[in-house]
Amino acid sequence: MYPLIEIKTVPIEIEMKVSHAKLEYTRGTADLEISRGEGGLSIKSRPIKLNIDTFEARNSIVPTAMRSQEQAAQRGQQASYTATATYAQHGQMLLNAKLGEDVLSQFAAEAATKDLKPNVGLQFLPSVPPEITWDPGEMHIRYEMDKLNFDWRVNQPKFEFTPGDIELSVTQQPDVIIKYVGGPLYVPPSSDPDYTPVDVEA
Repeated sequence: MYPLIEIKTVPIEIEMKVSHAKLEYTRGTADLEISRGEGGLSIKSRPIKLNIDTFEARNSIVPTAMRSQEQAAQRGQQASYTATATYAQHGQMLLNAKLGEDVLSQFAAEAATKDLKPNVGLQFLPSVPPEITWDPGEMHIRYEMDKLNFDWRVNQPKFEFTPGDIELSVTQQPDVIIKYVGGPLYVPPSSDPDYTPVDVEA
């Protein structure tokens, strides 16, 4: 007699993909930028400055209208002082006069001698010298050397870590296959064309 049922099992299939961990290193770079700043030479000079003020000297020759009025006022004031002194002196002489003394003749003689004083009219012109001043000269020298500017740009090195990975995937599910491999079954058994009756001994 042979088996009527055939049982077959299908195992599970699993696919595993593994990605290894890796560490990537990026080397740092450095950039250098050089710029030049130009210097220069500058010279500033100022010569001696001579200042001549001739205002008073010109006024001593040809005075201005204001100066003429001022001088005339000074001369009038001086003349009034002189006349006052003369009158005071004459009055004093009149007070001290004695009987029979000719005071008026003395006045006349004094006036005559006063008018006889020499007046040659010599005068140095201009009577006031010009005012002279000066400012000293100056010189400024400025020199600046050229400059070199260095600009460093450094990029730091970088580390990049990629962790590992495990990927599991089921490509085939497990299964049990039951297959009937026997012949057909007839009910009743006598309907089987190949039926052979079984002898039963009494």
